[in-house]
Amino acid sequence: MIPAADPGIQLHVRNKRPAGQERFAPERIVLFVHGATYPSETGFDIDLPGGSWMDYVAQRGFDAYLVDVRGYGRSTRPPAMDQPPDRNPPLADTRDAIKDVGAAVDFILKRRAVPKIDLVGWSWGTTIMGGYAAQNNDKVSRLVLYAPLWLLKEPPPFSGAGAYRNVTKEAAYGRHVRSIPKARIHEIIPPEWFDKWWAANLATDPTGASRTPPVLRAPNGILKDVVEYLGKGKPLWDPAQVRVPTFLILAEWDADTPPYMAQEVFAKLINAPHRRLVMLPEGTHAIALEKNRMHLIEQIQGFLEEPAR
Repeated sequence: MIPAADPGIQLHVRNKRPAGQERFAPERIVLFVHGATYPSETGFDIDLPGGSWMDYVAQRGFDAYLVDVRGYGRSTRPPAMDQPPDRNPPLADTRDAIKDVGAAVDFILKRRAVPKIDLVGWSWGTTIMGGYAAQNNDKVSRLVLYAPLWLLKEPPPFSGAGAYRNVTKEAAYGRHVRSIPKARIHEIIPPEWFDKWWAANLATDPTGASRTPPVLRAPNGILKDVVEYLGKGKPLWDPAQVRVPTFLILAEWDADTPPYMAQEVFAKLINAPHRRLVMLPEGTHAIALEKNRMHLIEQIQGFLEEPAR
């Protein structure tokens, strides 16, 4: 647990690295951050077939970290999350999230005595990491944007009101499988994989898990940002301000951040010294949890291990 920039907030940071190793080159240190709904550990450190993503990175000789933004996972959940959602405004917006990532980056830089590290974001995490990199190029070695979030072509189907939302297992499953061909759902995301992942999410939110039915509580700050900015054609960060090598990757069945979003971000990365966009077959927004998860992990690892250009 590390202190956030704002008082009273502690952030959950997890580290995995080769046993006994304490010194790493800047380009061998990487920080992961989650998306709009689920915490970092259930995306990056869950033991599905192929192994934990963080374990894979550490076994390749990297110093791997993840962070939960305030209100998510094991980080401080503001008191408003213990009250009915409609009693308070949305919590943990993109500005807050960028500050929280900044606190984690500064902690790692000091801990390892390095000037910069690699960043990996998933979904909303691409907005967080992209926004942080655009403001702090000197602290970033490489940037990875997995399933980039960008401007919506239609207004969002939600209001963004309320401090947080309650996510049920049924809702999470329906959202996950909606773009997979029906005959292939159990092949792409086996039910036992989904059950294990859902149980891991509930373990990070004992209060939500104790309700009937069990729920995962997720802050609504990003939904507010989608309504007020992305749904109205207003970007939350400027890709043209990024001046580090950048890798964009997503899967073909991504219904949450469709391919046009990655293409638009790619086109705006005009000052990145190197940029690449990859689309993987037979996967959704959450390909990291699916049959073809290792294709994603290996592609990203390959980019992180490339010699400097």
